[in-house]
Amino acid sequence: MADPDRLFGLRTHFYLGGYQVVLAEATKLDGLSEAESVERDCYVYRSYIEIGSYELVMTEVSKESPQALQAVKLLAQYKGNKIPKEEVLEELAKWVADPACAGNAMTLTVAGIIYTSEGNYVEALKACHTGLSLEMMAISVQSYLKIDRVDQAEKQLKAMSALDDDATLTQLATAWVDLFLGGAKVSEASVIYQELGERHNWTAQLYNGAAACAMQLGNWEEAEQYLQDAYEKDAKNPDTLANLVTVGLHMGKNTSRFNNQLKTAAPTHVAVKRVEAAEDMFNRAAASFVAA
Repeated sequence: MADPDRLFGLRTHFYLGGYQVVLAEATKLDGLSEAESVERDCYVYRSYIEIGSYELVMTEVSKESPQALQAVKLLAQYKGNKIPKEEVLEELAKWVADPACAGNAMTLTVAGIIYTSEGNYVEALKACHTGLSLEMMAISVQSYLKIDRVDQAEKQLKAMSALDDDATLTQLATAWVDLFLGGAKVSEASVIYQELGERHNWTAQLYNGAAACAMQLGNWEEAEQYLQDAYEKDAKNPDTLANLVTVGLHMGKNTSRFNNQLKTAAPTHVAVKRVEAAEDMFNRAAASFVAA
């Protein structure tokens, strides 16, 4: 009989966005093997990163820490803008090319996360193509969807299902693909988010997923309610703020407050960049018209 997976709950809460739960539950785990302890610490420090405690991670992870934790520290430096982006990408390139890191799933996962954040989906796929973990496979699904290769995303999802059909990440990846496919699949994605929310604690991440389904189905009031629930969970969540702007515009509401909050909370968010680009184009067009 296989030993129970003592980190199952920790992983589940992390992938669903329950970062405070991860921090609380991690303190109750003792008697772990060395490998389990490192994995636990990775989820703990990644949770701190998600709630913005970058300095704590950078302080507690030393040069003597395992490679997996070194990778998590680099993620904190990247997300917290603590070192130049060029240095982060240079370090990543060294790790990805180093045979010693080829078998370290967390290092490759961090590479995939950073490359996708940079919009470099080709490098993300290169980093995660070995599929050493479900998370690496999930990053590949996201990357394929970003470059409109739903056929490849479905293949990767099929591999995830074969490995662990009931895994939280597999369920989430299924919802992502269903949303991308649209049509009747959107309702199936909505069911997944509902079931995950009812089975576990609802998080801002799950509410945003459910809201995305409602928006795609044209149910704007339902989407707004999900997003209000997400806002109550985390008023600084960039995706929540961006989606509240989208819903508000469709419902003819004033979205300036959420726009301003988004610019403050996540100035590099894709929604902010799109608005700034549109404003820049408008200003240049207006200036040209006046000059003429």
